[in-house]
Amino acid sequence: MQLEGVHHVTCITGDAPGNVAFYTDVLGLRLVKKTVNQDDPTVYHLFYADERGSAGADITFFEYPGARPGRAGDGMVHRVTFRIASEEALDFWETRLGERGSRPGRRTDGSSSPAGVMGTPRSTS
Repeated sequence: MQLEGVHHVTCITGDAPGNVAFYTDVLGLRLVKKTVNQDDPTVYHLFYADERGSAGADITFFEYPGARPGRAGDGMVHRVTFRIASEEALDFWETRLGERGSRPGRRTDGSSSPAGVMGTPRSTS
């Protein structure tokens, strides 16, 4: 089997309104669907994507109100990043994230090209 990429990543949030504000107002993604977790209908399932619905641009969240922030452990995914195309785009996102109360920090992917700016919402849930 050959993997062609990731369709989407699902995370957990303890604050759906704060989550929507960060991913739509700060990152500019679209909230394309709000439904419930099919396995637990008491839990919201939020779907975000870019304006084209590009493969790999989807990120979803289950809301468990009041959930404590997770702690990274061995073998766990604890950071999700989006690729940014140019140095100018990196400058734009670093400024935008900082102006909106995030804690931006640059990272590289080990190559000579810029990879991205990490932004952490004020609330880490």
